[in-house]
Amino acid sequence: MSDFREVAQKFQVLKSIEGMTGAELVYPYEVNFENLDQLKELLSKYDVKVACINVNVKVEEEFKSGGLTSPNTEVRARAVRFIKEAKDFAEAVDADKVQCCPLSDGYEFSFQADYGEIWKRLLDTIAQAGDYKPHIPLFIEYKPNEVRGRCYLDDAAKTICLIKSIGNPSIGVTLDYGHSLYGDNNPAEELALLQSEGVKYYIHINDNDGKWDWDFFCGSRSLMQYVEFIFYLKKYNYQGWLTSDTSPTRWDIVKMFEANVRMSNKISRRIDEIGMSTFEETLKKKEYMDIWSDLEKYFIKI
Repeated sequence: MSDFREVAQKFQVLKSIEGMTGAELVYPYEVNFENLDQLKELLSKYDVKVACINVNVKVEEEFKSGGLTSPNTEVRARAVRFIKEAKDFAEAVDADKVQCCPLSDGYEFSFQADYGEIWKRLLDTIAQAGDYKPHIPLFIEYKPNEVRGRCYLDDAAKTICLIKSIGNPSIGVTLDYGHSLYGDNNPAEELALLQSEGVKYYIHINDNDGKWDWDFFCGSRSLMQYVEFIFYLKKYNYQGWLTSDTSPTRWDIVKMFEANVRMSNKISRRIDEIGMSTFEETLKKKEYMDIWSDLEKYFIKI
């Protein structure tokens, strides 16, 4: 378990970041019922809201080869219990959602997994977790790989299939911009797919080079794609959190997270200045170079 002093230090840093008003907290290794009272004091002291409780089902030794898809029923039950407990914890801190990225549930080699059986286990375990306290939605975060060579839930389409098969409207998808990007997908297109299929979504923002989940700051490597992503969030009237899943490994923490806020807000404001109806008219043009000409005028001033 994490030393709670580290959590307190993170809150100090968070409060110094202009534009940041909430935090996603990791259960049970960062926050848990043992430090609940201390956490409540921090939330009150710094006037920070809990955007989401992120439940970790990969750290335990027994989860190393898969938690939600383990062949051992007791291990699967424990993974489900982690998610249920995270919902209890979310309720205790007035968080309105829980999210889980099942990173240890995957494979590396041919004939390593019985794919049909794995799918049944995923359906069963995620359905159980989603059925518990459905007023606190469960969002499933997909990722191409890491810590496994390939994660079973590696893109939006597959995750949508899972959720549709379960049939529980309180289960949604966490769309991590960078996971979509380095999975060779288009974040805006995956967002549109979620919207079209009526699956609720929660957003993580960052950037990368399309080759790995570097968690760079927003717009640093794929600016126009990020503009398109923000456009679709506005088109669909997304009112949820934009959670910065960014890793400032060798850069100033405060400045990097402020860049996320600043870039996202600048793009959003510019779209408002252009006007959604004007933007929509641009996108109806049949010749793409005419569309690009408008985009240059809207966003590129050199």
